[in-house]
Amino acid sequence: QVQLEESGGGLVQAGDSLTLSCAASGRVFSMYRMAWFCQTPGKEREFVATISGSGRTTSYADSVKGRFTISRDNSKNTISLQMNSLKPEDTATYYCAAGSIYMENVDRRSDYDYWGQGTQVTVSS
Repeated sequence: QVQLEESGGGLVQAGDSLTLSCAASGRVFSMYRMAWFCQTPGKEREFVATISGSGRTTSYADSVKGRFTISRDNSKNTISLQMNSLKPEDTATYYCAAGSIYMENVDRRSDYDYWGQGTQVTVSS
């Protein structure tokens, strides 16, 4: 069992930066692939970024490539999402997720087993 807690959301202006954090507790953190998803009202939760258990490989949604960076610190059981050049369309609730390091479809929501409660990011124009 893994418990996840996000922090760092808030209200920012377009062009600003924001860093989200996710703290994990439970079993060996490095045994989990971690990811960020986002969701707006009435829409499905969408993939944002993922990072392997070791932190050596990452993958991003096309909409955030070059603007967002996912990272992890296995010594502290945390992951982060550095969000730069934020746009109004980035406004969403952002969720931290954990899943098996052996998963094949790293951007598929259903393949992640554990989720945080979410943190709201609002970008004003």
